[in-house]
Amino acid sequence: MANVTDLQTKYSKLAQEYSKLRAQNQVLKKAVVDEQANSASLKEQLKQRDQSLRKQEQEMDSLSFRNQQLAKRVELLQEELAASEAKGKKGKSKGDSPSQLGLQTQSVFDEDLQKKIEENERLHIQFYEADEQHRRQEAELRERLDVLGKDAEQHQTVVDGLTTKYVETIERLQSDKARLEVKAQILEREAKECRMRTEECQQQLKRSQSELNRQVKQSSSVIQEKVPFNDTKFSDYNSLNVPSHNRRHQLKARDVSGQALGFIQDLVAALLNFHSYTEQRVHIYPLDSSIEPISPLNQKFSQYLHENAAYVRPLEDSFLQLHQSITEDTVTALETVVKLKSFTDNFSSYTHFLQKILPYQLKSLEEECEAPLCTAALSANNRELQGDIKRVTSVFEKLQNYMNLLALPSVRQDAMPQSSTSAVFTQLAACLHSLHDAIKEMSKHYNQKGSIEQELPTVTQKLCTTTECLLGSLGSLTSSSGKIATFFSNNLDFFTSPGYSPRGSTVALNPLQAENMLANKKKAAAYISAVKKARPQSVPYRDALSNRRILTSSTESREGLTQQVQQSQEKIARLEQEKEHWLLEAQLGKVRLEKENQRIADLEAQLSAALGGSPNSQTAGAGTLAQSHEEAETEPKATGKEATLCTSLVGMLCTTPSVEHVGDEESREQLIKTHYMARVGELTTQLQISDSKAVHFHSECRALAKRLTIAEKSRETLSEEVKLAHQNITRLQDELATTKRSYEDQLSMMSDHLCSMNETLSKQREEIDTLKLGSKGNAKKNKGR
Repeated sequence: MANVTDLQTKYSKLAQEYSKLRAQNQVLKKAVVDEQANSASLKEQLKQRDQSLRKQEQEMDSLSFRNQQLAKRVELLQEELAASEAKGKKGKSKGDSPSQLGLQTQSVFDEDLQKKIEENERLHIQFYEADEQHRRQEAELRERLDVLGKDAEQHQTVVDGLTTKYVETIERLQSDKARLEVKAQILEREAKECRMRTEECQQQLKRSQSELNRQVKQSSSVIQEKVPFNDTKFSDYNSLNVPSHNRRHQLKARDVSGQALGFIQDLVAALLNFHSYTEQRVHIYPLDSSIEPISPLNQKFSQYLHENAAYVRPLEDSFLQLHQSITEDTVTALETVVKLKSFTDNFSSYTHFLQKILPYQLKSLEEECEAPLCTAALSANNRELQGDIKRVTSVFEKLQNYMNLLALPSVRQDAMPQSSTSAVFTQLAACLHSLHDAIKEMSKHYNQKGSIEQELPTVTQKLCTTTECLLGSLGSLTSSSGKIATFFSNNLDFFTSPGYSPRGSTVALNPLQAENMLANKKKAAAYISAVKKARPQSVPYRDALSNRRILTSSTESREGLTQQVQQSQEKIARLEQEKEHWLLEAQLGKVRLEKENQRIADLEAQLSAALGGSPNSQTAGAGTLAQSHEEAETEPKATGKEATLCTSLVGMLCTTPSVEHVGDEESREQLIKTHYMARVGELTTQLQISDSKAVHFHSECRALAKRLTIAEKSRETLSEEVKLAHQNITRLQDELATTKRSYEDQLSMMSDHLCSMNETLSKQREEIDTLKLGSKGNAKKNKGR
């Protein structure tokens, strides 16, 4: 029980960790999706900033070129101004007209220079504003890069925490694995011991089988000679050799048909999905019916595929009727199962349907090969698929033939002997395995076809989803066909074994014998029910056994308790005798002590009276005192000489026949009588108490026996629960291994994604650095210009 509680606690902890990790995985998925969206938006922003940066660089280049032109123009103007000033100085001696002309030209040059200076200031302001905007954008991008780096570090810490948790779980699972290996070694040793025992048992079994075979041969010879009813002239009378109703065979047949019904339902669902998705694919590829009309051949093919439910659904319905016809009160054999014929007919109609759509499937694949974008690999795959489809259709035809052979005995008597039936079942099992292999090959080639089609440039999302659904239906079809093949192979012994056969013959059962068998069964059931009603209801065998165990245990415990009570009563009686003896001795001692005290008091009174008289009286008193002392000394001697022994149940008592002791004996008898009366009352009360205790012990023993039976039942139920718990533990360990593998795959994918994101971030940083260097180089060039 401790192991079970530990396993339950471990399972609860694992479930909690699994839920936590699942929640964390969802959070990480959301974070990865958000980061992908953020990275995409950042890429778009970076592209926009690059474009704006290029535009600004072009503007800067144009402005710097314009600035250089203006600077050269200003230099030329300054040179002309200097030249004009020099000319003005030289020509002062000349008239006023040349000076006025120089002043006018100088004012024109000043205005032009002032305009150029204002334009240069405006250009410098624009350049400064563009530079400031570029710096702000660069700072914002750096802040965004820092935030993204922090987010990447946080994700890395989360991934590290998850890896540590997984490492801890792996270590714990490894320790569990080591413990289980130790248990496996112990179990191996036990298995070796069991093998030795099984070898001994096999030897004993061989000896017993040889003995039983001898007895079976002897009894079979007797049965063949005397028991069966064989009429060589009228074979119809041989139906009197009715076999007995085999309830175990009926329950097994019911169970097997129920399992087969579940597999048939899975197969029908897979076939329906396969035909439906094939119809959808025909409407999509190689031509999309929503854009342009498809070929007439594909239209006819889709029309036939649309009718697949009319051929597939009756398989499930007819097999359900077959399963419902097999009950505990029927006779299940190939000769009596009439519903098998309807299932066979429906299967034949479905096989005819497959034969009808086979040429259209082949033509559709050829049309796909003739498409302009069809590659050589795709056309080779289509040719392989054509071979697979032909193989699957031929296997279905073989299955139809074998099932028609199995359905013949229910229609026509003496259609097939037992040996032929076994051969047909064996061939049917082999045919089911070949069907599973053919469907598996077809699914593999369809997977290759889907992977090749995804690489085509004209593939659409609708075609991809339809192909995925088609591959899923093929996977379910493969698994259901494999389950049916293994199920049929595992139950092949049951199918080939004759469940019912007439006594003393190897001929198969006919419907008349089955009717007689059921009639006999009903008569026997009615007779047994009548006998049960006539007789009083008996106790079930298990209850009788449990009651017998309780009775034997209670009687044994009662005998032991009675022996203990007897021993204790004998001991108590012996102790009571000793007690009574000593009580009587004590009472007699008290009586003697009182008498002696009285005599001493009398003697002291006589002595005092004598001392108060004459000296003669004193001497007489002394003489009498001496005489009394002599009498007192001689009295015990006399009593010792004349004493008699009185024995009774209580004990021994020593008495003397003196005159003084006559009253003592009467008082002693009265005391003994009162004591015995009190003792009898005490013994009766003790006897009543012991009887009540015995009854109580008896009831307790019965209760303990009942509790023991209940404990045994609970132990059996707990053992079954422990077995179920072990099965659940193994299943959970498998699930844990699968989830572990899936999480490891997800972690590897996330780590790869993070690595790719880090690479993209590093590339973006390098691009930003190159852009910065380029902008710095352009700025230096502008300054150099």
